[in-house]
Amino acid sequence: MRGPDHTPWPPDFAARYRAAGHWRGQTFGALLTALAAAHADRTAVVGEGARFSYAELDERAHRLAAGLVDLGVRPGDRVVVQLPNVPEFLPVVFGLFRVGAWPVFALPAHRDTELVHFAEQAEAVAIVTVDAHDRYDHAALARRVADRVASVRHVVVLSGACGANIGAVEPPAGALALDELGRAPRELPDPDPAGVAFLQLSGGSTGLPKLIPRTHDDYLYSVRESARICRLTPESVYLAALPVAHNYPLSSPGVLGALHAGATCVLAPRPDADTAFRLIEAERVTITGVVPPLAAAWVQAASRTELDLSSLEVLQVGGAKCGAELAARIGPALGCALQQVFGMAEGMVNYTRLDDPADVVLVTQGRPISLDDEVRVVDPLTDEDVPAGETGALLTRGPYTIRGYYRAAAHNATAFTPDGFYRTGDLVRRCASGHLEVVGRVKDQINRGGEKVAAEEVENHLMAHPDVLDAAVVGVPDEYLGERSCAYVVPVAGARPSAGELRRFVRERGVAAFTVPDRVLVVDAFPATPVGKTSKRELRAAIARSLVPGSKER
Repeated sequence: MRGPDHTPWPPDFAARYRAAGHWRGQTFGALLTALAAAHADRTAVVGEGARFSYAELDERAHRLAAGLVDLGVRPGDRVVVQLPNVPEFLPVVFGLFRVGAWPVFALPAHRDTELVHFAEQAEAVAIVTVDAHDRYDHAALARRVADRVASVRHVVVLSGACGANIGAVEPPAGALALDELGRAPRELPDPDPAGVAFLQLSGGSTGLPKLIPRTHDDYLYSVRESARICRLTPESVYLAALPVAHNYPLSSPGVLGALHAGATCVLAPRPDADTAFRLIEAERVTITGVVPPLAAAWVQAASRTELDLSSLEVLQVGGAKCGAELAARIGPALGCALQQVFGMAEGMVNYTRLDDPADVVLVTQGRPISLDDEVRVVDPLTDEDVPAGETGALLTRGPYTIRGYYRAAAHNATAFTPDGFYRTGDLVRRCASGHLEVVGRVKDQINRGGEKVAAEEVENHLMAHPDVLDAAVVGVPDEYLGERSCAYVVPVAGARPSAGELRRFVRERGVAAFTVPDRVLVVDAFPATPVGKTSKRELRAAIARSLVPGSKER
């Protein structure tokens, strides 16, 4: 069922947020113009092979905006952007903002299945990508998607970016080089700040990711407050170690928060400790954000590095819950403060504050950005509020939490309460201070080191195999990633598919690598609930005990 493109905030809420100063009527393009005037010669962004000042970033964004208009991109058009951590990411997205077109933020790990879905759902007119990254031909991927999705008229390719490693890659026939888009800058009408600025991606708890419409007004409020809470100044240097299109390294405070503060953004081509530590030393990085598995790897690497990490003041950990044991090791190992971050691309973001007591920082995942972030902790079955301090499902609404996914009326009917609270799918406990401790997930979703794996999507891929009768995918605890995925498969009578064959089959269907099951178990039948449904609770318990009667990992 297709609903309205964008569910706006009710007029009385919008008026309240404007009156409070949360929404200031500024667009991303206007923000960059103001930043370029205030910090013209300061370094805005650093990456492999390039270093742009604020004035240069503004100039490049203006030129790309003019080129996009000449290409036929119009206000309100959607453009899939799949770029790794390269400096050109920022002029591309700010160029689109200036046009009033909406970037659709895909991740470098996404493949045919996901990109076709994004392009079809958004009716994208173009794809902006890189020739190759991390030994994968992204230009060819974009061309395949364009051939399958009728609305995609243009493929624009950035050549010579980081990490190609597969030799010279020629842009596919009909693709346009990004360098060819530069035109003489010209003034363009400023889009409506209350209108959609871009589409982000949900975690995809019930299939492929949903598209999340974020406005200039709501997102810039989150960016401003994040920069303030994280105490960014023009002297700060933020390292984007994670893929910059993620909401977390984009805005919490991320590269946009750093720019808002007049600081410098450093884009790491890879998140490993060696790469990140070298950049921390070379650029005097003061703050960065990672997921728990990466934090653990950095903690281990810090004990043997000779690189100078003394500039690092804050390490943020988010994307998945950081256990107290790991949290306690971060400060001593890296010589910096820990800040826990818990948020969602749909809106609400929580931070531990830099002056919070140690026991709060180590155990909780922070408290909301805004006094106007409304939080309810409820019984997942009844939606009734649970007593203070007890575990329940987290519901929220506020000045930067969406009121509905893009073109998803049927899903919105269950993802949001009738009075506009977003059902986050998280189980939390709320402390008297307002800080939240994340306990688990309500949704059938696996958090694999910060990457969200939708069980249903993987099950559908497995059941496309001719030898598979049924499939059930669950998350199992993992010390390094937080969770790994385990697929249980019931084969067709007489068939004997192997675990390796089934994992290869899923991979070859063009999904992100983190979607491929970590483990596959072939079983005779699934345990059932009293009403005949597959009992995933029993499957999780069985794998946790390593007692799965009749199972074989072939």
